[in-house]
Amino acid sequence: MTANGQKWVFERGRNITSSYMMLFLLLLDIYSTCAIAYLSSPHVGQEPPYTAQQSPVMTSPVALTSSSAAPAVTDNDLSRCPSGGLCSRLPADCIICAFHHNCSYGRPANFTCRAKAGVHCVNERNRPQQNFSLTLDCRFCWQLDPSQYRCSNSTSCMTVSCPRRRYNASCAVLEHVHCLGKRVFQKRLFCNWTGGYKWSTALALSITLGGFGADRFYLGQWREGLGKLFSFGGLGIWTLIDVLLIGVGYVGPADGSLYI
Repeated sequence: MTANGQKWVFERGRNITSSYMMLFLLLLDIYSTCAIAYLSSPHVGQEPPYTAQQSPVMTSPVALTSSSAAPAVTDNDLSRCPSGGLCSRLPADCIICAFHHNCSYGRPANFTCRAKAGVHCVNERNRPQQNFSLTLDCRFCWQLDPSQYRCSNSTSCMTVSCPRRRYNASCAVLEHVHCLGKRVFQKRLFCNWTGGYKWSTALALSITLGGFGADRFYLGQWREGLGKLFSFGGLGIWTLIDVLLIGVGYVGPADGSLYI
């Protein structure tokens, strides 16, 4: 009886050791694959150059003259260019400024501006004004804080990948923000769109119904879901692995979106 008990304990321990060894090898393979892909990526440690947004440095500011013709504002622009307000509060599309680039980055600089034809503005004393001085930080538009511009989003790139993927986005500065250079520019951003899948729901399904593939079905991975369903969660090993992979965020929605 004692010999049989010892044999059962030995067999049980060997099975548990084999299961943990398989789990360890799987996680080691995932880690090595990510590390190799990250180190071999051509974008590691590199950012795309922004030469297209930079303008040549001018040694002297350009002054606005009374004879310089100001483009007329169309009817569509009049609704965005309120007349009678402070000149310094007008949107960027409603004024013309003599921007110069011989200023120190990040420090306030003064620029001479004027309202476009058809737009009337006043100074702090409520007097009509044509030319006025605008103070803003010396920086190009593509150097602004991300909260000051809006970029297009891509729903065709994979957000869950190693290394993280980027996409070419077209960004435009908000109307009330003033900056140097082009107000519409290109940037390479990380894929960060979402399809509405919740991480907490996926993890809860993996813990409770993972043996039936409910977590994989929820994430849109129906092939893996069928595999787990007919193998009873890989006899529990696949279920345990999925709990870990979903918990750390390695397994995500099949459409490549982020969790919410």
